Amino acid sequence: MSLALAPVRTASVRPVQARTAPSLSAATSAAPLRSLSNAAARDLSAAPAPAAAPAGPRVRAVPEGTEARGFVLYVGIDESKAAEDGTTLHRIVEALRALTAEVSPSSETYAAVALAPEGAGGRDVDVVRLALQDPSALAKQRDGQGTRNDADRHPNGVIIDISRKRVLLDGEAAGLTYKEFELLQYLVLREGRTIDRHELIESLWDADDEAPSERTIDVHVRRLRSKLAHYQDIVRTVRGVGYRFDRHADVSIRQASTPSPDLY
Repeated sequence: MSLALAPVRTASVRPVQARTAPSLSAATSAAPLRSLSNAAARDLSAAPAPAAAPAGPRVRAVPEGTEARGFVLYVGIDESKAAEDGTTLHRIVEALRALTAEVSPSSETYAAVALAPEGAGGRDVDVVRLALQDPSALAKQRDGQGTRNDADRHPNGVIIDISRKRVLLDGEAAGLTYKEFELLQYLVLREGRTIDRHELIESLWDADDEAPSERTIDVHVRRLRSKLAHYQDIVRTVRGVGYRFDRHADVSIRQASTPSPDLY
């Protein structure tokens, strides 16, 4: 993915002299301007200087009592597509940050990577919009879920609904606590990879909080499993290492619509 910005500046034209090709000089970093024909140069030099363009209207109306504080640009591209383009997600992020700093040095930036379970499918940009809670994307998702029949909404098995932060077991809520769901979500988004206890502590507890011991992690996992009832083996213990999420045929994962914990 490439992004180029061509700053627009006023061009100055030198008077046309006899037997001399006209020239146009413009201070721009986008591309050199090609020389104009003699007739075009005469028309341009004779024309009055254009008046300064008035400030354009806002792109979208800002409701009364509010003010615009920034914007979001959703970029949909996975790591394999970035590699095919000869780049990485990190390089794209850094390029956008550098461009923002050049255009508006006083601006602040924040970047988050949108994660989804492997094989979840769908358009990359839609995954990003859901992960970062774009209102229109969430509304579309809710409308789509509302058109399904009851059997489709509440099938037997496990539904890990990351968009609503809940887990359904055979159509009934599992009643996980916030931290239990965060633990399960962390494992689900890294499906098939064994996560050690130290990584769980660093990722799920803020630096300002009192960090739990590895024994406390085991207690959280045990409580999580008890609430998963007869589906508790989706969270497996890898002895001496940590824990891993294993998807079964009766496990369904709904698309993420919460900010990813992975930041750039």
